Amino acid sequence: MSKSKTYLGRAMKRFCLRSGCLCIFVASTASAFGANTTTPVDWVNTFVGTGSSMGPEYGGTMPFVSTPFGMTNWTAQTRQNRISVSSYEYHDQYIEGFIGTHQPAIWMGDYGYITLMPETGSMNFAPENRRLSFTHKDEISTPYYYAVTMGSGAAQRIKAEMTATDHAGYLRFTYPKNAKANVLIEITRPGITGYVKLDPARREIVGYNPDRMDANLGPMKLPNFKGYFVVRFKQPFMSHNVYSGTFSRPGQNELTSTNVGAYVGFDTHQDNQVDVQVGTSFISIDQARANLDAEMPNWNFDGLRDTLKNTWNQKLGIATIDGATEDQRHIFYSGLYHALLYPKLFSEHGRYYSAYDDKIHNGESYTAYSIWDIFRAENSLLTIFAPERIGGMVQALLQDFQEGGWMPKWPNPSYTNIMIGTHADSLVAEAINKGFKGFDYQLAYQAVYKDAMTPPDGDTTRLWLDREPYTPYEARAGLTYFKKLGYIPADKVSESASSTEEESYDDYAVAQVAKAVGKDDDYRFFMKRSLSYKNLFNPVRHFMQARNSDGGWASPDDGWTEGDQWVYLYAALHDVPGVVQLMGGPQAASAELDEHFNGNHNRHDNEPSHHYGYLYDFTGEPWKTQARVREIANDAYSNTIDGVLGNEDCGQMSAWYIFTAMGFYPLNPASAEYVIGSPLFKRVTLHLPNGKVFSISAPNNSAKNVYVQSVTLNGKALDIPIITYADIEAGGELDFVMGPTPSHWASNWHPQPLQ
Repeated sequence: MSKSKTYLGRAMKRFCLRSGCLCIFVASTASAFGANTTTPVDWVNTFVGTGSSMGPEYGGTMPFVSTPFGMTNWTAQTRQNRISVSSYEYHDQYIEGFIGTHQPAIWMGDYGYITLMPETGSMNFAPENRRLSFTHKDEISTPYYYAVTMGSGAAQRIKAEMTATDHAGYLRFTYPKNAKANVLIEITRPGITGYVKLDPARREIVGYNPDRMDANLGPMKLPNFKGYFVVRFKQPFMSHNVYSGTFSRPGQNELTSTNVGAYVGFDTHQDNQVDVQVGTSFISIDQARANLDAEMPNWNFDGLRDTLKNTWNQKLGIATIDGATEDQRHIFYSGLYHALLYPKLFSEHGRYYSAYDDKIHNGESYTAYSIWDIFRAENSLLTIFAPERIGGMVQALLQDFQEGGWMPKWPNPSYTNIMIGTHADSLVAEAINKGFKGFDYQLAYQAVYKDAMTPPDGDTTRLWLDREPYTPYEARAGLTYFKKLGYIPADKVSESASSTEEESYDDYAVAQVAKAVGKDDDYRFFMKRSLSYKNLFNPVRHFMQARNSDGGWASPDDGWTEGDQWVYLYAALHDVPGVVQLMGGPQAASAELDEHFNGNHNRHDNEPSHHYGYLYDFTGEPWKTQARVREIANDAYSNTIDGVLGNEDCGQMSAWYIFTAMGFYPLNPASAEYVIGSPLFKRVTLHLPNGKVFSISAPNNSAKNVYVQSVTLNGKALDIPIITYADIEAGGELDFVMGPTPSHWASNWHPQPLQ
């Protein structure tokens, strides 16, 4: 999530979900899913999270037509997107274009985007003038195909269809017979200087858009950055022109200006269908054309659509579920669809533009890592569902380190300094502890060591405020003070308490990498420093609390990011037993957790609370975990437009649900372990990419039988609430016996604190 979110919106959202005011099913999805849903992609409801009934704290998702991890996503544009505004909102009644977007989350900006809009009659350039009305009954949306019929009168009714590949979109427009058919190509918006060129002989429009909406949120100027396009039509042009602002430029085929674009007209007397393919690139116009030639070598819309459907079915079909309700099945596969969109591919057939040194390189690259969010569960989900990507994704972070000096914390596509901590350390450590290769371990240690030991430029001269513009790369803000005091002081650095706790976990992650490369002294050093979170524990109040540079306590309300003293009491993901010990032992910790939940302090709509339901496993009362995670899954997720309690955040919100549905969760992701909860279904079968099958079976599971009575792993009794990534990847069977009342299963598990 972004640092700009407020608790009021989240609290209101939770109330409305529990009181039932958002139980609006998305009726318009019926035509997409059909009566006989037989493949996993048929269960995806792309509209989940697209409604903003409760204001800006909604899911912020868009109904993307895209490949898994596709570089460019395609969606109907119902409003002009920007930071805090997505291109598509379910309640809007007009479509103003079809956008090839790179915006990864509602609180992030877009960059290098392009918009196309079919029109009839005279040309309208401005979004408010060119828009056409639509209703959801005339809309079909799936991950592989989108269609809508727009316009209020017969003479204006235009059908638009889309499908996609990694770097290109295929749009098909059907106009009324004998209508004056036009297609507008908007390259840039007002205030942004772009380039456009018409080539009627090749039936092409080429250009670039240099806009990066959040360019002021990081240190990189990137003068060479551009989103390049080749827009290719199947039908010959009957008319064509370029424009700037609201004025066409007759007689010109090439133009560099602000708010620039082009439009073309077609003869619909014989054929009222217009086919258009759009290649995108961050390297060059020639590369955009090469991407288009490689991915769309012919004009076969239906074939590309079917190929993309098969691609999604292969990925989503890794998991098959039994015993789920229809809504649960929609929630599960819709969430998996959202999780498999990020991070985004940023390389183009073996080459990539670097948003860290502004140059072109050979290799594979990714961006749009919402790392503060996704290090918790989304990344762990990808290690199961997309292990073939993990090596390249980590290598991309290391390339960013080589080219820009640091691994990023929220690349979009460059440094943005959004959120706290250096949780790329966790992604690296998790990959290493799970045995992934494909990247240089020694280089990885250089990167995480710098995170842990090198303060950012001007560290003691800045407060490092939320979304402070034009700052150096933030890294671990306040690290200079932390190395001297053992904590980050609230009177010197903003969000100091949250940073101290989260970076203690990051030190644990750095220690894992040190161990892997044989740096034993460094391993011991960082493991010891990972206990620094304890320096914030106030034994009088039994809460974590920010401290000032003189050692005194700051206000209990100071120093937090997207949380408070309740949310951040258990932020030491690597040492929950240590926090339990600080609280006075399992009984006292359990009582505090009861107060946490009963007092409505749990904020599942934001990531720092995502592990809270699982904490009872560490207090000797795992049955409370089982009840809590079931309650959260039922309250926070639904098969509706408001079906994500908080911002989806690049798959993290959905990853929590998918893990919980399977019955386990990566509370400490860098450890490669999972804590056990309460599976939602009778059976989940994972057809793993390595060829093995791992099944989670709970045959007597039901809405009442939420409590675990016993568990076996491959026929052997499992007496602790822990399984490992290695257990899953080896294949086998995790069997649950469920019941309606709590049992004493795993209640004797009391792991020791780190020393």
